[in-house]
Amino acid sequence: MHADLDRTDLRILNTLQREGRLPVVELAERVSLSPTACQRRVRKLEDSGVIRRYAAVLSPAALGLQVQAFVRVSIERQSSAATQAFEAAIRARPEVRACYVMTGDLDFLLHVWTADLQAFAEFSMKVLIGLPGVKDVRSSLVLEAVKDDSGFDLSA
Repeated sequence: MHADLDRTDLRILNTLQREGRLPVVELAERVSLSPTACQRRVRKLEDSGVIRRYAAVLSPAALGLQVQAFVRVSIERQSSAATQAFEAAIRARPEVRACYVMTGDLDFLLHVWTADLQAFAEFSMKVLIGLPGVKDVRSSLVLEAVKDDSGFDLSA
């Protein structure tokens, strides 16, 4: 745990992870601070980068997204230019929710959402294969999410 975070900071962070729109007065009440002291701590957590942003958690199904997949991508050569070209192309694709540079037998791991299998097949076979330097693409479709939590356990 970050050395500068005390128990009160952790309680603030735990609460905001669950309820990011909580008014400062209510947050202060929950963590036993005055609203002014609470606001000061929240601002410090924001300014230091501990809190990066506030976001709504959306339902993929409500947005018409039915297919979730993890896609492993290997690229031809490990040159900086090839990697940068691939990364730029991936950043522009709305289907890709996350892209990670990996160690081991693959270069990138993509987290992808599409409306249906046809859209996923098109993305996979037409878009991905055609991107700069792509050598191999292997996909795994998600059947069920056993755990899907974007927050961190900050139990103090």
